[in-house]
Amino acid sequence: METLETIFKRRSIRKFTGGKISAGDLEKILRAAMAAPSAGNGQPWHFIVIDDQTILDKIAEASPYAGMAKYAGQAVIVCGDTSHEKFGCYWVQDCSAAIQNLLLAVTDLGLGAVWTGIYPREDRLVAYHQLILGLPENIIPLATIPIGVPAEDPAPQDRYRPDRIHRNQW
Repeated sequence: METLETIFKRRSIRKFTGGKISAGDLEKILRAAMAAPSAGNGQPWHFIVIDDQTILDKIAEASPYAGMAKYAGQAVIVCGDTSHEKFGCYWVQDCSAAIQNLLLAVTDLGLGAVWTGIYPREDRLVAYHQLILGLPENIIPLATIPIGVPAEDPAPQDRYRPDRIHRNQW
C-alpha cells in the first residue's frame, strides 16, 4: 500500500472478529511505532502488549470507550516514561506520534485498531496504574489501542477542511 493511500484508508475500527494477529505483524507494528520522531530523540515510550483475555476484559470495564478491547484479540497500551524526558513534558506528543505510526502500520497490514484515551483522565490512570497493570510511578499510560482482525470495513472519509487553513496569520 502506498503511504497516502494508507493515511486516507485508516479508520477507527471498533468491531473485531476476535482473531489474534501474528507475532511477525505485531513486531512490524511496534517497529513502526518506535520509528516515530521524538523530542531530542528521547523515545520516552513503552508498549505493553496485552493478549490475556482477563486483562482485556478489565480494560473494557475500566474505560467506557475501550469496550471493544475484549473482542480485539489483543491491545497495546502506549505509555510515556517521564524518566526519559529531555525537555520537559513532550512525552505526550512523542507517544502520540508513535500511536499514529502504529495505526498506519495496522492499516497497511490489513488489520484494524482504534485509539482510546487514558491520560489525562484521573479515574482511568488510577485503574490502569493500580488495578490492571501495576505500573511504576514514572510510567504514564497514554492510550489503549485494541488491535485485531476487523469485523467492519468503514469507507474512507474526506476530512479536508479548507476553512481550517490559515496563511501567514489567523
